[in-house]
Amino acid sequence: MSVAEPTAHPDVARLVAQFDELAVPTYDTVSVPHARALLDGVLRLQHPATPVAGVRDVLLPGDAGLLPARVYHPSPDEQRPLVLYLHGGGFVLGGLKAADRPCRALAAASGCVVVSLDYRRAPETRFPGPLLDCVAAARALAADPAALGGDPAQALVLVGDSAGGNLAAATALELRDSPGAVRAQVLVYPCLHPALDTPYASYRRRADGPLMTARELAWFWDLYLPSPAAGRDPRAAPVLAEDLSGLPPTTIVTAELDPLRDEALHYAARLAEAGVAVEETTYAGAAHGFWWMDAALSQAAELTELLAATCAGGAGPTWSAQA
Repeated sequence: MSVAEPTAHPDVARLVAQFDELAVPTYDTVSVPHARALLDGVLRLQHPATPVAGVRDVLLPGDAGLLPARVYHPSPDEQRPLVLYLHGGGFVLGGLKAADRPCRALAAASGCVVVSLDYRRAPETRFPGPLLDCVAAARALAADPAALGGDPAQALVLVGDSAGGNLAAATALELRDSPGAVRAQVLVYPCLHPALDTPYASYRRRADGPLMTARELAWFWDLYLPSPAAGRDPRAAPVLAEDLSGLPPTTIVTAELDPLRDEALHYAARLAEAGVAVEETTYAGAAHGFWWMDAALSQAAELTELLAATCAGGAGPTWSAQA
């Protein structure tokens, strides 16, 4: 019996139609500066900024010097659980501005201190530079969470979406040498294997998207990796790590119509086989990147609540297909 092809959520279908009408180019067809400008258009698809009691810019240790970061504290007079957020954007796009509204929403909904890191981006800094920035910042936060208003009694939570999910997963692997440093990792539609030689069927099924194509993903990876051989390094492709034991409890979120879906599901299965506690949620009819477009895609609000519960210590579902 044949299995019916999943259909796009009505919000996704409407947004795709709007993009088609406006002839919005895909990232792989433009220059890096143009691609970064295109991402700024995503900000028009976000709700107005959520008020947060305390927002300040700080500097955190990176691999090659201090890096800008932004701290969102829902109650500056109290110590709260600390979250390090690593933004998406294919290792090439994104930054503190693009991630501002999602971070505000997460801090307000979770009651956690959210720290958004402006790690160095490709192609100016290729692998492993961005990862080393994330590892350095995570080690600093884990060693002294109270410095930014975090609760020293609770370990760090790593959250990342898309390329940020890759960096969060790789950072968690690197921090296994510091037991107890990371309380949980939350990977939102992460890219975990280079697109250049992917074995995953979702890349073929969803090669044309919606909202993210296999060609765009290959373009991002080509800008991030210094060579094809680097893509076999588990720090670049966490799903290739031989040993996944000892990792913190993990929440993985996938979008049903995302080319990246299968590698995330494979990683979830491998984590479970290694004895890691895993919770996996698939959003039915959703497309890659939907969390950053909450004014256009209603499932983004549901995802914020799931992320908030996880960061605050609540347990999410082991499996659900969100309508």
